[in-house]
Amino acid sequence: MIDVVAVVGPTAVGKSAVADGLAAAIGTSVISADSMQVYRGMDIGTAKMSPGECHAPLLMVDVADPGTAYSAALFQRDARAAIDKINASGHPAVLCGGTGLYVRAVIDEFDFPSGELESISRSRYEELLERIGADALHALLSERDPASAEAIHPHNTRRVVRALEMSDEGVSYAEQRAGFSENRAHYCSSQYGLTCDRAVLYERINKRVDLMMEMGLIDEVKGLVEQGLSFALTSRQAIGYKEIIDYLEGTLSLSEAVDLIKMRSRRYAKRQLSWFKRDSRIFWIDMDETGVDGAIELIREREGL
Repeated sequence: MIDVVAVVGPTAVGKSAVADGLAAAIGTSVISADSMQVYRGMDIGTAKMSPGECHAPLLMVDVADPGTAYSAALFQRDARAAIDKINASGHPAVLCGGTGLYVRAVIDEFDFPSGELESISRSRYEELLERIGADALHALLSERDPASAEAIHPHNTRRVVRALEMSDEGVSYAEQRAGFSENRAHYCSSQYGLTCDRAVLYERINKRVDLMMEMGLIDEVKGLVEQGLSFALTSRQAIGYKEIIDYLEGTLSLSEAVDLIKMRSRRYAKRQLSWFKRDSRIFWIDMDETGVDGAIELIREREGL
């Protein structure tokens, strides 16, 4: 029996609907592999499915507070425990998400440094980031670990912070990541990538952002702040949240914030596609041709489920 069926792809392509429908059809659960859906209270901006929308159990959402840093290593540990439990019941798990690192950390063999399992709300480098800014922090990484600095975009502040922490431990982020590309399987798994016409995808992203605003994204962010929750570096960097925070703090107008959310979401979708396209094991499904139901049936036929 296959252990994991992974449904991957860019934001807004329809992963959640396909994964939920597939899991419901075969009587199993969905494991969300989304680095921001793990946070409680961050629902609208992460397009988290509500209990009323789900036809199958949805796991690995709402497992951490926004004020804590939830790492890929923690996700690996917790998601694998959930998958092992599902497999023990005689079913494959459906892994769904667009966070490529989280997907790979689960289905492939990869050992994180012991420090990655520590969920620390703030580190000295996070505090330094607030004082000197992203570009200066990246310059510091360039001095410490040039190879890692070249591999990490200056604005991917979470990775910059982690690379600096690893450099303190005498470990190179870039060298560690090189070992991650070997594709040593941890589970017997199949991966299905969902895609569609780029213009169609971008229009869906724009409409999704408009819907998020209508659903109350501003109030969601206000509520989190008013509850006294201090956004950790990780959660604060979530697209949709950092822009609304900037709007609430007066550094952006509302229209500027919305436009930035759309632009950054489109860019994120492009990066997601680039990440997943590098993995030759993924079987790609054109959602323009199949739709949600067709994609589910195709996966079931290929897997004999």
